[in-house]
Amino acid sequence: MSENNESKSWQDKASEWLISIIVAVGLALFIRTFLVEPYMVSGPSMRPTLQNAERLIVNRLVYRIREPQRGEIIVFKYPSDPRRDFIKRVIAVGGDTIEIKDGKTFVNGDQLNETYIKEPFHTNYPKVTVPKGFIFVMGDNRNNSEDSRYADVGFVDLSLVKGKAAIVFWPFNAFKVLP
Repeated sequence: MSENNESKSWQDKASEWLISIIVAVGLALFIRTFLVEPYMVSGPSMRPTLQNAERLIVNRLVYRIREPQRGEIIVFKYPSDPRRDFIKRVIAVGGDTIEIKDGKTFVNGDQLNETYIKEPFHTNYPKVTVPKGFIFVMGDNRNNSEDSRYADVGFVDLSLVKGKAAIVFWPFNAFKVLP
């Protein structure tokens, strides 16, 4: 005798629904933990590239395969308070030398062509070498960015990096894939 859907008890149907919900929640947690995570930009530090309240998809998988590279926009845990997330651009990686003179950024002695910065800035930063296992990050709005130039951020340990900003998906008219 075959059992059809109408002859199932309410307990069997509830059990099937519960299993389906548990599998869906487990799959969502797996995706968010290991693959992608939504993120909302908060503040002006990445203007003009990213605007306040834009929503992004952060690729969490890429840095399990390789380390961040110069020029990439990353989300990381704020070193002074790991409960907070920050978003900045990677300027230098472990082993690189970084120096800022009169608002011009030099990595390994070469001046960066920073077409993405909002406006000129006139900061100086002494020549230092980024330690292995760390990165040096700055916002694109250099005059309004709390970044590696300041002691409370400093060099960012790679263990604090959550992922690479990949896609702006909200608002829809600002949709773009980030380099």
